[in-house]
Amino acid sequence: MRARKTWAQKMDNPNLPKVVEIPPKMQKRLGSGTLLLPSPREVDAVIRSVCEGSVITVSRIREKLALKHGADATCPLVTGIFVWIAAEAAEEAAAAGKTKITPYWRVVKDDGSLNPKFPGGVERQAERLRDEGHRIVVGKGKKPPRVAVVEAMEMA
Repeated sequence: MRARKTWAQKMDNPNLPKVVEIPPKMQKRLGSGTLLLPSPREVDAVIRSVCEGSVITVSRIREKLALKHGADATCPLVTGIFVWIAAEAAEEAAAAGKTKITPYWRVVKDDGSLNPKFPGGVERQAERLRDEGHRIVVGKGKKPPRVAVVEAMEMA
């Protein structure tokens, strides 16, 4: 039986990145053209570029990566999975005593809402964002908390 890969090991995928034609099933949502399947390390690098006090959306990460590779779009599913892997790898590194980790808590959904799949859930993400000066608005009903000022999002 094989040992489970660590989150850090999952960051290294020798088969990615690659640009492919957008599959027919995805063309209604993304249009026709080329689709980037990014590498986990590339997603991690974009997250690392977000300055303290700023946030970035998953869509903006996808835009930056598509532009870098000359693709028409970046796969939303793969990008979302790799944001999650980057978050888990960061926490794994922190548990190992590293202090300079990927600031995954700066990644929010397109509407500014926090990500319940991040380590520690929305509570931990909200705590870290508050520590960086963000105001968090509690969602009504089942809506998740969100960053109060969308203008604080990184737009470079």
